[in-house]
Amino acid sequence: MRVLLLVIPFILPCAAAAQERAGWYTEGDFAPSQRLEITLVNTLDIDRSDCPIVITREQFPVKKLHEMWVTVVDPSLPSKPEPTKEELAFAGGHGMRAETNGHQIFYQLDDLDKDGIWDELYFQTNLKSREQKQLFIYFGFSGRGWNPHGTHATIGSYCRHIIPWWESANIGWKLWFPSSVDMYGKRKPVLMSERMCIDNLCGYYGVPKANFDYGSDIMGVGSSFGAGGIGVFELPDKQDSVSVPRFTPFKGKKISERNFNEDQITDTRYSFDVVVNGPVRSIIRVRTMNWNTGHGFYECIQDYTAYTNQSYSTCKVTFTSFFPHGNGVSFACGIKANADQGGNIVEPGIAIRTGSEQVADPDDDTGQKSHKVDFVGSALVVKDQYQPAYQRITGLGGNHMFRIPVTKDLTYEYLIAGAWNEGAVYNTPEAFHAYVRKTAREYNHPVQVRCGELEVK
Repeated sequence: MRVLLLVIPFILPCAAAAQERAGWYTEGDFAPSQRLEITLVNTLDIDRSDCPIVITREQFPVKKLHEMWVTVVDPSLPSKPEPTKEELAFAGGHGMRAETNGHQIFYQLDDLDKDGIWDELYFQTNLKSREQKQLFIYFGFSGRGWNPHGTHATIGSYCRHIIPWWESANIGWKLWFPSSVDMYGKRKPVLMSERMCIDNLCGYYGVPKANFDYGSDIMGVGSSFGAGGIGVFELPDKQDSVSVPRFTPFKGKKISERNFNEDQITDTRYSFDVVVNGPVRSIIRVRTMNWNTGHGFYECIQDYTAYTNQSYSTCKVTFTSFFPHGNGVSFACGIKANADQGGNIVEPGIAIRTGSEQVADPDDDTGQKSHKVDFVGSALVVKDQYQPAYQRITGLGGNHMFRIPVTKDLTYEYLIAGAWNEGAVYNTPEAFHAYVRKTAREYNHPVQVRCGELEVK
């Protein structure tokens, strides 16, 4: 029998034992005696589904925790009944038993900086317009509760090329080019990046030979920013010029001739890590090093995150080296634009690209026909707090860009989203436009979290 021993200082100086209240959660023989009330506040006049909730270690009154000593419970959800004999046999000893007074929801206690200490408690929930919702976090060891993953992240050798993938069941992304995101759509909600890497399946032509539900690569990136990418605007007198990590000045090499960098010693280099892998969110970390543009030297970290039941990914960019040679430099992020202006929408802090796409392997010499996708949507959202200024550039395949003033801490964030006509959700331009606009509002107004006092039963 496995026994996990952990000592937690539950009695806090600022939180005396509260009087016993009705409605304490139980699950089988798990009857915790300590809990913390959490109030979530939706400040928007719209309903929010699967919205991210982040509670940092600094915000949380209990610091010393193990992930199996935390149970997040929504008292408004119906409790799980006692499992049948068949269900119990399938789930085994870690299968959940009957609950009372609510239902536990999946969460993560994530160590983002990899020092062995958790940094964020993360989960997702639904909130009505202007709703203030009460949840409880219960403390005490519980070894039960399987949690199917709604996201996945992996790093694989894909056609001899090391690349990261991150995905929800709706949509996925990968970095064939290390600084410009590829996007792939699913026909049915499914996680499939692991299988694509293990079997090295071609992502083009709709991959029907592998599994029709897997879908297809749905965007040609080429020299563009694809479904999302970063750069720096270094030349204030040349508004159409942006520096990109994989296009650096080398003699005898035109940008059009260069898909990757020159080498790993003298040119830009990259490394990839899986920071978090589900169940509710997954995070890929990209380190860009030794990036010399000819007008400055830079290094940065990008954290790309996928979210359960969502069709967007967020990216946090942190520059660890930032040495421009001149003044007036600004951060940049962008996505590929549509050649047909009617397929582009630009609003404050938002750029959307929609239209058809002829999806084909650019290196194919077998004569296979391309897979035509009638509607591909991609979008870029930058938070208002970063004061984004739109810039359309014609170079590098044509892109929607945002200029972002350099921040004091050398960080900024943006969001990318995607959809296609063969997908299960947001499969029309109108539905995708509405989803992006709603997501942008939520992204700019995260759910407020209030921690109450610790209660002791």
